[in-house]
Amino acid sequence: MSINQEAIRLLEENEYENSLKLFKKAVDEARDVQSLTNLAWIYCYEEYKDNKALTLLDEAISLNPSSHFPYNLYGEILVRQEKWIEAKDILLQSINIKPTINANNNLAVACYHLGEFEKASKYFLLGSESSDYAMYSHVYCLIRLGETKIAIETLGNFKEDDDEFVGEIEVAELYLELEMFNEAAKWFEKGWKRYSKEVRWVSRFIYTLLKLSRTDFTEKFQDVIKEKEETIKEEYNEECDEDWTEEEKQDYITELVTEKKAFEQMYKKIINGFVPVMKFDTSVKTGCYLFGCKRHNHPEYQEL
Repeated sequence: MSINQEAIRLLEENEYENSLKLFKKAVDEARDVQSLTNLAWIYCYEEYKDNKALTLLDEAISLNPSSHFPYNLYGEILVRQEKWIEAKDILLQSINIKPTINANNNLAVACYHLGEFEKASKYFLLGSESSDYAMYSHVYCLIRLGETKIAIETLGNFKEDDDEFVGEIEVAELYLELEMFNEAAKWFEKGWKRYSKEVRWVSRFIYTLLKLSRTDFTEKFQDVIKEKEETIKEEYNEECDEDWTEEEKQDYITELVTEKKAFEQMYKKIINGFVPVMKFDTSVKTGCYLFGCKRHNHPEYQEL
């Protein structure tokens, strides 16, 4: 068994320190694409030392690798670091070698933050699966681009039983952006009992009900306040121990009281005409880029 295979075996068996030693030994013995990329992946995912990983990946990429692995990992790190231009360049190189869902999604993220919404829409679609967050992001970009018809058609294909379904509230948010208030209300209702109540989306739901001239918006608000008050009461009666100190308990109660006040303030603003804005966040797709990883059927690195 090679050093690389032994290192991966130890990693799988949670013998991390011994595994790390072998990944480092592999680099000491041969500073090639495989050893440099694999150690970089360990630094990135196990040590959370992205800058160390980037140094190794710089060296790996200087060897003109025929694999997309080092490029994908490099681009992923740069996106997390919000270095959008550099990320875009490196991910385009990765896609030229081999287009992957992860690289397309992460390239879309970089393009979105550079204000290149048409490119972002294109790459989110290429980086998507049925009804997932990348497809949600694709639809959001279509809306930003004024491509309303395509956005509505695409959103209509979202299914709750899809493996990567983004979620009911997220679908509702997009329908609200399209000013399709009945559809938005339907999806908000679906997520009402499933989602943690947050001011961000509850405010949008109440706004939707108001736009539909529905009177149950007051009931929804009262449900949230009642839920917060019951949780606060429960916490006051909660006994403390070594795992839940009095200080932690009081901090949590303060947080709950603050949340309750935020809901009350939000409600007053909305009934007085405030329009809550959708908050859209991009999401980075990660992956295993270990050469020789049997779990993911990755071969050892070979030059073409």
